[in-house]
Amino acid sequence: MWSVPLATAPTAPPSDPSLYAVGWTQTGIASWYGEPFHGRTTAAGGTYDMDEISAAHQTIPFGTWIRVDNLDNGSSIELDVNDRGPFVRGRILDVSRAAARALGMIGPGTARVRITIIEAANAVSARGGCVLVQVAAFRERQSAEAKRQAVVRAGFEASIEPYEDMYRVVAGPFADEPAAGRARESLGGFMRRC
Repeated sequence: MWSVPLATAPTAPPSDPSLYAVGWTQTGIASWYGEPFHGRTTAAGGTYDMDEISAAHQTIPFGTWIRVDNLDNGSSIELDVNDRGPFVRGRILDVSRAAARALGMIGPGTARVRITIIEAANAVSARGGCVLVQVAAFRERQSAEAKRQAVVRAGFEASIEPYEDMYRVVAGPFADEPAAGRARESLGGFMRRC
């Protein structure tokens, strides 16, 4: 079990998804997110609904069920990780608005929390073991193409995904999260399902 006290939290949790077993814990600051993300595609490929119970974490594998304990007021909730974030320094978890309401953190916006894994995700996706590493996103196609070529030169398959007014550069697909995790260590970015 890998546990992190608030005062000594490292900048990054384990990058190897196999380390996220039942009982793994992490303590730190959580926030919640709603608009303008409501209705957008999550990193796991679903549609984000801020009125459903869900969470975003930088590295916990998608499909993992966690218990989140609000250390400020004693409330707790169980939810699944289906997105990547938060992208604010010093925060370890983003929860949906519905989850924030259940945790009593709508007003303050943040809370001290403890994450505990209660059901680990399978290393291979239920959708056929297809995992991507989203390396970057650009507004200009030319910039995305330059990054795609850099990823290919680094030895990985890469492609460009048009998304809304952006171009995402993704590496993969990889057969499982450990393989994608090794690519993420080299390239940066975050993992998501195909």
